[in-house]
Amino acid sequence: MSVLVVIPARYASSRYPGKPLVSLIGADGVARTLIERSWLAARAVTGVERVVVATDDDRIAAACAGIGAEVVMTSEHCANGTERCAEAHEALGGGYDIVVNLQGDAPLTPPGFIEALIDGLRAAPEAEIATPVLRCDGATLNGFLDDRKAGRVGGTTAVFGAGGRALYFSKEVIPFTGETYAPEADTPVFHHVGVYAYRPDALGAYPSWPVGPLETLEGLEQLRFLENGRAVLCVEVEARGRQFWELNNPSDVSRIEAMMADMGLS
Repeated sequence: MSVLVVIPARYASSRYPGKPLVSLIGADGVARTLIERSWLAARAVTGVERVVVATDDDRIAAACAGIGAEVVMTSEHCANGTERCAEAHEALGGGYDIVVNLQGDAPLTPPGFIEALIDGLRAAPEAEIATPVLRCDGATLNGFLDDRKAGRVGGTTAVFGAGGRALYFSKEVIPFTGETYAPEADTPVFHHVGVYAYRPDALGAYPSWPVGPLETLEGLEQLRFLENGRAVLCVEVEARGRQFWELNNPSDVSRIEAMMADMGLS
């Protein structure tokens, strides 16, 4: 199966304008932009035929040209990364069996997460979309809860049923648990990692569906698939010593840099 990785990147983020061009300092002391780190992460995935950045902004396109990344210019009217991926796939002429959406706000995404997604979609013919989930330890869960108390979104959580079929995704911490967990303890909460693998038919249909009430309330693009009755597969992945965090707020920069230093990631 041929695989295309698309990195959707827009400058005009409501929560963090210019986020793709924010610099993150690695363990080697070298500063690289978020879009460069996302591109390098995509290139490290095995079994991928092509990696492109999809954007509507000349500043991001110029930054990509400077590192040798292929760019597909897309409409400024794309409502989210999935719509941008759909447009990029069409602009490239289609023909890929799986399209991966590696959203550019998760520079710590290990290549193995994406490889597990691709394998999961290949093994589940009934699924139209696959996305990774990571079991939270107590430290991560407490970080999410602290962020919500402060009015921030630290990450998205997921609940799923038999066979990994997704039931819901939320920026609130779900499911509810009243227990207190030690930092290293496993919890029943799963962190949704913002990466998707689509079958082309489902991806192509997505922009034609109306935005539903749940997608509107949560601001989560994957809910449009659930609201239209499409099967979303949650693939559980393991950190294997890797720390993970998404860049959603300016305060996340220092946290991610500290994680990179701790893991020795340049």
